[in-house]
Amino acid sequence: MDRQLSLRQLEALLAVVEHGTMTRASQALGISQPAVSRLLADLTESLGFPVLERHEGRLAPTQEARFLLPDIKRSIELVERISDAGRSIIQRKAGELRIACLPGFAVSYLPEFLAGFLRGRPDVTLTLEPDRPERILEWMVGAQFDVGITDTDGFEGHPALESTSIDIRTVCIFPETSPLARLSVIRPRDLVGQKLIHARRESDYFRRLQAVFEQEGAPIETFIEARQFTTACEFVRHGAGVSVISELDAVQYAARGVAFRPFAPVVPHRLSLVRPIHKAPSLIALEFIEEFSNSLKRFALRRQSPMTGQ
Repeated sequence: MDRQLSLRQLEALLAVVEHGTMTRASQALGISQPAVSRLLADLTESLGFPVLERHEGRLAPTQEARFLLPDIKRSIELVERISDAGRSIIQRKAGELRIACLPGFAVSYLPEFLAGFLRGRPDVTLTLEPDRPERILEWMVGAQFDVGITDTDGFEGHPALESTSIDIRTVCIFPETSPLARLSVIRPRDLVGQKLIHARRESDYFRRLQAVFEQEGAPIETFIEARQFTTACEFVRHGAGVSVISELDAVQYAARGVAFRPFAPVVPHRLSLVRPIHKAPSLIALEFIEEFSNSLKRFALRRQSPMTGQ
């Protein structure tokens, strides 16, 4: 095989195999019949063996060519994917963005950020789907969404996902009229006797918070279990108790009857930004991940670090 194969030669062979005649193949490819014949002749010369034979009035691949067909199909599909990716890069102001997130995010920090993100991208359509972490994991593994935002450590190291973790500072929130407002930093012992509104008991974050209380010798007095930090903020706003939550959520309730102070020892709330590995990311999705991550830096304990394969 002295001559190099061309993609067009392979497309011509595949078209004839699929359509059975030179005429139909030429119509499918949008070129003349002599051009198809020339491509197939060149392919035969390059390979060193015939690629077609006539069978019951139709052109069919020879046994040698039939052996190559699976690889030919994969090669053409790969080139098409590369072409699609190239068009995606060019169309940076258009496209579709599908985001799965925790319910609290869908009503707190994310809408304002997304409104600004979309302002400069008028032709981008958005789907924002809130649900629990288990469902987000299912969606991301199935490549049904471009990006997932969750707080579950179990997403890190998943073979089907790329994950970036961001540790967000946590604060203690309380009603504005609480005596806790006199403190500059709040520790577990300062919350003895307070009714605590907390995250789900089975969550990684609650277990780490509980461990800090135990280390400080302060019993954790649970009162209300709430899945979302925004729910905890609402309870605190109405005077039902205090809570230790992400500063990202706490700032949304500033000047709304809720005050907050830094909490020590540090118990970060870990956010994970995830995307499916087996789905090529669009430029819009990559831009969202970068800009959203940058927007969180003012709340972060440390810069985000990729967790792919760890």
